[in-house]
Amino acid sequence: MSIFQAPWYTPAVQRLLDLTLEEDAGRGDVTSAALIDEGQEAEADIIAKERLVVCGLGIAEAVFTRFDWRTRMRTRVADGDPVTPGTLIASVRGPAQAVLAGERVALNFMQRLSGIATLTQTFVAAAEGAKVRVTDTRKTTPGLRALEKYAVRVGGGYNHRADLSSGVLIKDNHIALVGSVREAVRRARANAPQGLRVEVEVETIADLDEALEAGAEIILLDNFAPRDITEAVKRVRDQAPRTLLEVSGGVTLDRMRELAKSGVDIISLGALTHSARAVDLSMEARPVIGGRAGTVDR
Repeated sequence: MSIFQAPWYTPAVQRLLDLTLEEDAGRGDVTSAALIDEGQEAEADIIAKERLVVCGLGIAEAVFTRFDWRTRMRTRVADGDPVTPGTLIASVRGPAQAVLAGERVALNFMQRLSGIATLTQTFVAAAEGAKVRVTDTRKTTPGLRALEKYAVRVGGGYNHRADLSSGVLIKDNHIALVGSVREAVRRARANAPQGLRVEVEVETIADLDEALEAGAEIILLDNFAPRDITEAVKRVRDQAPRTLLEVSGGVTLDRMRELAKSGVDIISLGALTHSARAVDLSMEARPVIGGRAGTVDR
């Protein structure tokens, strides 16, 4: 499948590419223009500098292609593959000025997305063996949501709402303005678009009881203590076994095993996207001489 047909290659991502390339190279690359002939070709290797889960190969290729349509990227691994330090991830070949101009933007995307995929895989592995979904939230970098949520999927996680229109999620501020959990769920069930399940965030067992009585289809336990999670699971399974239970707030790697075995259906955490560390990648270039990649004469 062409990168331009990929599900993450949305109009928003296309606009993002325009903005990032304008930001970094809108007025040209004065260094490469001064040093490198226009006809010079180059080949460059993208190399992992640490253990990571690869993500962002397609967006990196799109970056290089935007600079010059003759640039080609050959991938050596796939998105989702775990790699070790020193692994050759991909090779890029094309006009040298385009290869160098695209380097930083392509690596920025890949380092960010691979970092999210790597962190997600760590949390998913910690919940292994339990029937629970590890999901992201809307706590994404402005403008990068489609790509960051793609990276979560690459790491083995699931996506929560893509935007405000893709699901009903009643939060504390909605409840504060409406007056109660019961009334908020009632209004949502009466007025929300057909086909959307109603989810409500609760902070106490009393709120949970209101949500169950009002017919919420998904209940999010926000910052519940372990004993309260146990009680919530028992009540929901006894009274409304088809209701999904989600837990969020204060989710750390140390707690994942405990939460996964608690009986909840979903564990959501914003840290997958807002706290993922960019991983370390490098790009090493060499000239193409006589149709073959060579070394610079010294």
